[in-house]
Amino acid sequence: MLTAGALALSGCGGSSGGGGGGGGDTLSSLKKAGKVTVGINGENPYSFIGKDGKPDGATIALDKAVYKKLGINKVEAKKVEWDALIPGLNSGQYDEVSAGMSILPDRCKKAAFSYPEITYETAFLVPKGNPKGLHTMQDLKAKKVNLVTENGAIEQGYAKTMGIQTQTVGSPQDGLRAVENGQADVFALTAISLRTLVKTQKAQSKVEVTKAFTAEVKGKLQIGAGAAVFRKDDTKLLKAYNKELKKIIDDPKQFNKIVGKYGFTEAERPKGKTTDTKYLCSGKLPDAK
Repeated sequence: MLTAGALALSGCGGSSGGGGGGGGDTLSSLKKAGKVTVGINGENPYSFIGKDGKPDGATIALDKAVYKKLGINKVEAKKVEWDALIPGLNSGQYDEVSAGMSILPDRCKKAAFSYPEITYETAFLVPKGNPKGLHTMQDLKAKKVNLVTENGAIEQGYAKTMGIQTQTVGSPQDGLRAVENGQADVFALTAISLRTLVKTQKAQSKVEVTKAFTAEVKGKLQIGAGAAVFRKDDTKLLKAYNKELKKIIDDPKQFNKIVGKYGFTEAERPKGKTTDTKYLCSGKLPDAK
């Protein structure tokens, strides 16, 4: 059984594969073991530990579908802090990061991203009634509010680039508590995560989620596309994963069947330039109109 804190894992560094950053054939090792271990942050609805102690969420569901096609029938998880996900991957603690992690140039230098799994927009968690009228990143800068972001999350990067001071928290639940307790005016995160957070924590009476938007930073639209993350030398595993994942993403019915129950819709299915990992890794984002 998995726990929300940590998982006792077999093998070197906790990974069930043979990579460990050393260039071994992780795919063959995973097939032989019949299981894969993924690193998660516990952010619902992407990947989290369910009430039954097993990994759950949209990216976990995608993983299960992909790995089953690869002859790997068991997906286990290890929960770590967001900013420790890639370091843990590269040190061999697990075989993949399954967290809907945004494809960003600085992250692409440290690890290999799959074909995009999902897309998303930003939103704000604010006190009921949105008393400060916050709707965009530009509003945060103009009104000098007390902003909270999750440590290592993409929204923290937006704020830093724009010169917006922010406090950081270790989890979405901590961000919710900060707004509820009046320690922060706003908590920025992906819209679908905030909607799920408010629903699961039954916080509708105290807070609300603003309308989703595509963040604009220094005149560029920030395309939010998340993917599975692998070690750079696990090329065979990445290629095999991408082959099966693309079949799912390119089929609207199959995509909805797998992730629809977690709140993802056709709007979150990657299309166009959001399906080009190299483009997203390059940082060449479209101009804001």
